[in-house]
Amino acid sequence: MRAVDVIRDKRDGGELSPEQIRAFVSAATTGAWPDYQLSALLMAIFLKGMTAAETAVLTRAMADSGKVLDLSDLPGVKVDKHSTGGVGDKVSLVLAPLAAACGVTVPMMSGRGLGHTGGTLDKLEAIPGFRVNLNEAELRAALRTVGCGMLGQTEEVAPADKKLYALRDVTGTVESIPLITASILSKKIAEGISALVMDVKCGRGAFMKTLPEARALAESIQRVGTANGLTVRTLITDMDTPLGRAVGNGLEVMEAMLVLQGKGAEDLKELCVKQAAMMSDLAGIANGEAIAREALANGSALEKFRLMVQQQGGDMRVVDIPNLLLPDMDLEEVMADREGFVADIDPYAVGVAVAHLGGGRLKQEDGIDPSVGVMVNAKPGERVDPAWPVFRVYHRGGRGLPEALNLLRGCFRISDTPPAAQPLVIEELR
Repeated sequence: MRAVDVIRDKRDGGELSPEQIRAFVSAATTGAWPDYQLSALLMAIFLKGMTAAETAVLTRAMADSGKVLDLSDLPGVKVDKHSTGGVGDKVSLVLAPLAAACGVTVPMMSGRGLGHTGGTLDKLEAIPGFRVNLNEAELRAALRTVGCGMLGQTEEVAPADKKLYALRDVTGTVESIPLITASILSKKIAEGISALVMDVKCGRGAFMKTLPEARALAESIQRVGTANGLTVRTLITDMDTPLGRAVGNGLEVMEAMLVLQGKGAEDLKELCVKQAAMMSDLAGIANGEAIAREALANGSALEKFRLMVQQQGGDMRVVDIPNLLLPDMDLEEVMADREGFVADIDPYAVGVAVAHLGGGRLKQEDGIDPSVGVMVNAKPGERVDPAWPVFRVYHRGGRGLPEALNLLRGCFRISDTPPAAQPLVIEELR
């Protein structure tokens, strides 16, 4: 099958056959097509789109390009959760041990941050010694011992996705609903799960800025996941303000542990409980919300987190002494400019500010400082005065501080009356 014929068919708006799609994925895996032909087809897909049937075949072919784990020998329904990413989104850090405490078996494959969004793997690696590069045997051991395991994509899992994503990143073809869908779901299928809770973020701090964009992605994931044998529940959630109060890897781990103690920001805690209940329901466990709330209240969720840290080689002292995550940090505050209520905080600006401090990647090859970050001391709806800090900035020797402070000082607004409350969960798809 000639690459140029496949490219031409999609360029002209045609629907690719399963054989053509599988040839494309095979070529990406083996190198049978040069990068310029792979990129040409990616651009054609970006411009012309794909039907749900095409996307389902692409997803399965990408999953089958590497090893597909079979976890059927482990007890229970295997359920994962995936978020499209946002600012302050540390839900996975709470959710994996919380769902495990509810009795769900949770293999959770996550990614790294780029630009203004954080990545779960970077947050976990803020814990000294924590290993995210688990092999299959280590993942199985974690699932048997703890009930959850959190890991990154291995070389064996969906290698076609790694190749194609690298090309999408440099050819302007990232923002394609079929390609995003296939990238997410191919890895989830390959990790051996049966069910998935999907959180599509919507708003200024998300990749999907508008509700129609978010809904299109949510519906695509719902359809394509179902076509490939997954039971999928999808939420569209708000990302027009940072989630929780902490933005930055170490700070977010600390906030996650607060939530696991039944404390912490209410928006973060409620979203974690909501998703734990959904995962429990998918696993056939009744009364998931009540069980999740009890797990936070009685300490069993925090104990699962402790066991997970131990199982994956992390320094368990941070669970009891969280300030170990913030060694010798300098502190700067951004004050309110007048009395009133915080009406708005732009999450994109907060995320970029943290990246300037060294807590995120402005380029793929950038290193991460896990201890820098921003605490949102006053969230929308909360009252402030000129002596009240809206943000507390943790930095190291002033690196990126002027840029970060400039962004933070311009990213919030104060009004005389509190803003109308915005729902955290915008829509739910089944």
